[in-house]
This record gives sequence, structure tokens and C-alpha cells, in this order.
Amino acid sequence: MTRKVARALISVTDKSGIGSFALELSKRGIEIIASGGTAEAIRNAGVSVIEVSEITGFPECMDGRVKTLHPKIHGAILADRDKETHLDQAEKFGISLIDMVVVNLYRFREAASDPDLDEKQVVEQIDIGGPTLIRSAGKNYHSVTIVVDPGDYDTVLDELDTNSGVIPLGSRRRYASKAFHHTAAYDAAISTFFDELDSEEDLPEQMIRVYNKVRDLRYGENPHQPAGLYVADNPAGSFTDFTQHQGKELSYNNIQDMWAAFLLSKDLGENACAVLKHMNPCGASVCKTPFESFIRARKTDPLSAFGSIVSVNGIVDENLAQASKEGFVEVILARGYTDSALDALKKKKNLRLITVPEAEWEREIGGWITREAGDMLLVQRNDSDFPEFEELKYVTGRKPSDDEKKAIFLSWKIVKHVKSNGIVICDSEGTVGVGAGQMSRIDSCLIAVDKARREGMRIEGTAAGSDAFFPFPDGVEKLVEAGVRCIIQPGGSIRDDEVVEAAEKLGITMVLTGRRHFRH
Repeated sequence: MTRKVARALISVTDKSGIGSFALELSKRGIEIIASGGTAEAIRNAGVSVIEVSEITGFPECMDGRVKTLHPKIHGAILADRDKETHLDQAEKFGISLIDMVVVNLYRFREAASDPDLDEKQVVEQIDIGGPTLIRSAGKNYHSVTIVVDPGDYDTVLDELDTNSGVIPLGSRRRYASKAFHHTAAYDAAISTFFDELDSEEDLPEQMIRVYNKVRDLRYGENPHQPAGLYVADNPAGSFTDFTQHQGKELSYNNIQDMWAAFLLSKDLGENACAVLKHMNPCGASVCKTPFESFIRARKTDPLSAFGSIVSVNGIVDENLAQASKEGFVEVILARGYTDSALDALKKKKNLRLITVPEAEWEREIGGWITREAGDMLLVQRNDSDFPEFEELKYVTGRKPSDDEKKAIFLSWKIVKHVKSNGIVICDSEGTVGVGAGQMSRIDSCLIAVDKARREGMRIEGTAAGSDAFFPFPDGVEKLVEAGVRCIIQPGGSIRDDEVVEAAEKLGITMVLTGRRHFRH
């Protein structure tokens, strides 16, 4: 049975627009029931309101924990209008039907992220009555309208006017779907809070994450794949608050590359520049200025840098802006831009210019990372920081110079961001050659050397980083033959002794980290 909306129950934490919404409902002849602070807000808007306690005959108690949990409330919402037995029971027990429920929930997410609140104070923000009202009204959407989003108030009023006081079934179904997503997201935030209380190291028994669609993307990895950008319901960082100053809409591939480029330039530190293509570094550098770093990073492999993503851990000035115009760049991502840099780049209308919030550059990025594989979800702790630098083992007799030490550390930081198997050759300023994503480690060594030679990069006296151990001495031998004088690698092969012995005979520095950085 479809009937006009005659009574509405309102109980909201977010009171934005609630006074005017209640006033408009009242003008349409709808009786308003409300609880506590909501009733006060509605009264202040000049609207007559019936307190929940007047309906239940029972006062709010236990600091407001118990107020709407009553048969005269939930019976009024849950009665199926198509069942005579339900309507007869409602009449028998003096239950007046409620046709619309307007609810949003306590601010649990904000409480959970507030460092000034202790555990008990956070738990107090777990809403009980609100989700119960939402679930009751959502279950009975054939008879009742549930509204959880203040953004829907105007639409609801329009529908009442268009349909002579009735909310159409299709709309009620849509509002119910939205309501259950609302409570699911709320419960996910609560379960995440308890997961983090329990242990930040133990894997949770269930992984529940909520993402909200921010925008549709032009397409996915390929034009025939529809795609969208979704953001975590309660993001740990602020990368998603990036500002796009100009350029075409960001694509699926752009966003993946932006995140990868950002992580590398962040790891390298202030003034660093990373040039990425297909989530692999074409080049990376740390010089005295972002401009110098950009020139040095692009020098490694300018051919591969065509259509690249550039991430600058610093401010893009006019010099860097002008230099970037010499090749095709898809995106420049940075801490910021000078006015003259923005002015210099504005003629390249398709070039996307992105600023990432300062807080994200300074944030320690931890937490869990996930990847879907069919119907499976793989979960792991983020590979962050370099604690291995505190316990490096120099396993050959040759001691590196200060510049060689810089090259060693730089190659190790960069190879962490290269698809496995990865080999990165560096001098003290940046990349010399990069070998990425090969099935055999020696092929990655050969590619790194070949790319360096093709671009006329000086290999003599450089350092090479390997993301995992050398299974045989052959890769070491090829690198040393090309001019590499220092190698940093995790170790862990059954042939470590053989590999170290070869390095000793070749007269190079070899460093073992005890930690690998595979990136599949």
C-alpha cells in the first residue's frame, strides 16, 4: 500500500539544513517527531515538534544512549502496510505509523582520529539508536522513506510536490540502498578502530574497507575498460587532496604513476626529482635544487621519459618549467609552483600540473596495502622506510669513498621503487642506468648497463643496487666489467659466499642489507 507521508521522525547529528527541511515538511502537512538536540533545532526554526519521549511515554536516559529504542517507534516504522495483521497490531497497541525517517549518525570517525580523546570517549561516539532506526526504515522501504544524506533534502521535497505527497517506490529503494551503504561504512570505521586497538602488526581476521567514488575516469588501462577513482572513506593521508592547476582530466594510468612517482621522490628527500613511466623510474636524482635534479634525472633515459610523470620534492621554478617543455611530459607533480612557472607552462594546456599537500610530503606512510587477484585480496604491511641502513654489512675489504657511499644509498632507495627484478646504477647525484622487470637478474644488469651506455652516462666508479640477492656471481661480474665499483644487495642466497668471494676478487665494495625490496 502506498500512502502519503503523514509523519516523519527526525534524529540527526549533522543538523545542517535540518531546520528549513523540517519547516518545509511541516508546510506540507507532515507531523514531525524528533529527539533531544534535533527537536530543539527544529523548534528554533519555528516548527512544531513532538518529542520522542511523548510517543514512548519514557524519558531519554543513560546520557542519551536510550531514547528511540522502543516498540512505539520501531513498530511505527516496521509495520508492513500491505499486511492487515501488522496494521491491526499497530492499532491494538496504540502505535501511530511513521512514514519517513531522517537520520544521520554520531561522528565516530572524527572521534577516532582525535588524539585528545581516550578509548572510552571514542567508544561513546558509537551510535546505537541511529543505525537501528536506519535499518528498520531501510528494511521497510516498501512503506517507509529513509533519508540519511542532507544533500537529498531538496530532492525529497521535490518528489513530495511532484507526487502529491508520496515518495515513489523507486526513490524509496534508492534511498534505502544509500542508507545501508551509510551504516556499512559506519560499521567499517568502528571495526577498523578496534583492529588498530588490538594490534597494528597482526593481520585482521576480516578486511573491511569503504571507498567512495570521487569521479569517473576517461577509461582504465585501455580505452575499452570503464574506470573510476574511489577514495577511502577515512583516508590516512592527504594525497587525495591534491590540487590540479591545469591540464586534461587525469587518467587511470596517470594516477597510478603519480602515486609511484610521489613515493620515490618522497623517499629521496628534499629537492629530489623522479621521472617515471609505467610505474618504473626512467631516472631520479637529488641535487642542490629541484631544477638541477630534474635535468640530471631526465638525462638518464630521455627516450623512455617521453610521456612521463615528473615528481618534484620541492618548488617548480621557471627554469624547471622551461626545461620540462623540451620533451613530452604527461604530469608534473610537486610541493608547489612559482607564479612564473605556472605562467610559463600555461600554454601547454594538456599538461597536468599537480600540487600535493605539504602534510603528505612529511607524513610517515605506513598501514596496510592491498591488491586484488581475482576473488582474492592480498594484504601486506607497507614497505616503508629503510631501517636496514642502521645495520649494513660491508662484506668485502674495499672501503667506499664518501661519494660512493652517497651512490650506494641512492641506488638502494631508488631500486625499491623499480619493478622486480630491478637493478639501478647510480653516481652520487642520481641514476646512471635502470634495468627493470626482467625474469632474470642478469638481464636487468645488462639492460641497466646498456641504457647507461646508450645515453653516454659514465659508469666507471658508480654503485649498483639490486632489489634482491644475486643467485650467481654472473650479474656482479657484468656490472663490474662495465665499471661499477660498489654493489648493495640484500643477500640471502645459498650462494652468498660465492657471490661475496667474486666481489672480493674483483676488488669492489659489496654491502649486504639483510632486507629485500621486491616490487611485483
